[in-house]
Amino acid sequence: MNRISNLADDLALALAAKDVRIEAPIPGKSLVGIEVPNSEIATVSFRELWEQSKTNPDNLLEIPLGKAVNGSSRSFDLSKMPHLLVAGSTGSGKSVSVNGIIASILMKARPDQVKFMMVDPKMVELSVYNDIPHLLIPVVTNPRKASKALQKVVDEMENRYALFSAIGVRNIAGFNAKVEEFNAQSNEKQIPLPLIVVIVDELADLMMVASKEVEDAIIRLGQKARAAGIHMILATQRPSVDVISGLIKANVPSRVAFAVSSGTDSRTILDENGAEKLLGRGDMLFKPIDENHPIRLQGSFISDEDVERIVTFIKNQADADYDDSFDPGEVSELEDGNTGGSGNEGDPLFNEARTLVVETQKASASMIQRRLSVGFNRATRLMEELEAAGVIGPAEGTKPRKVLQQE
Repeated sequence: MNRISNLADDLALALAAKDVRIEAPIPGKSLVGIEVPNSEIATVSFRELWEQSKTNPDNLLEIPLGKAVNGSSRSFDLSKMPHLLVAGSTGSGKSVSVNGIIASILMKARPDQVKFMMVDPKMVELSVYNDIPHLLIPVVTNPRKASKALQKVVDEMENRYALFSAIGVRNIAGFNAKVEEFNAQSNEKQIPLPLIVVIVDELADLMMVASKEVEDAIIRLGQKARAAGIHMILATQRPSVDVISGLIKANVPSRVAFAVSSGTDSRTILDENGAEKLLGRGDMLFKPIDENHPIRLQGSFISDEDVERIVTFIKNQADADYDDSFDPGEVSELEDGNTGGSGNEGDPLFNEARTLVVETQKASASMIQRRLSVGFNRATRLMEELEAAGVIGPAEGTKPRKVLQQE
């Protein structure tokens, strides 16, 4: 089998193809599959896929994703995934796919059934959804605010579990069934809990600014949020190990890989090669939680005009109704990373950095960066604050800084 897989480049040369992907063997069959791409990529329209997939209207998070090699449509139920990691380089179709997923949910679910928390550090991809009634808060574009907003979702998850425990149910479906039963017998109506979908459009940007806080929130949601009716879709165009850590991968089991630049990036997302041979423009490998091998799909294309028409229609039905309990509040300039570290409040990690330096009797930006999981710029600012506070001495060229305080 390895000898067959190693012939991919020779086959591509003989067939004059861009790239040949060998599936050896095809899962469940005693056959080897050789995928040779067409010279022209066929566009799969969002409407065509939507009409062909015939998803169950009662499954609010069942979403048509794309067309398989044999022409059949493939859907996935986000509530069973229960979280999705989407990665692909620029121009691979990642953002179009995320828009398609959001549009699919908006076309099926009322605002009281599904709520969104959207994080968009790029500021342009998800801003079109501002003011729709499905949003918990306006689209978050500030990375510092994003880490706090994710923490608010973690708090909501804990509150829901406390509620489930008090009533004696195990998940959101059981709770909403109890509410329905109560409402049928009582004049005092209770409101069922909505599902919450958290969408992060560029995870790499958040990890650069507040990696520890963001990673902690994602891991906690990944471990426990499913039964509380909270699901995540994390998208990034830089699928490297410093963005998608091992703990994030372990807790976000379903993956979608669009075209990436190298086999290393493909292995980071899918744990195997293959995504580097994709053609771009919606060509993807989908690896859900219940499959051992990725499935190749052509994602649907939804234009910006179609997205705007869907959003306008929904806005005309109801006004935005934001929930103040999810509002991350304001962040200081220092927290936002726009100053050099000379604020009155100081860095929130200053005490941790001082303890670390005094205990180890070593002081370097790289050590602080590594041990506290912060970016290089923030680690450098912490070093400057430690020097100003008299914890460490000044820089002396290439020599290590002296630690002036003892335990």
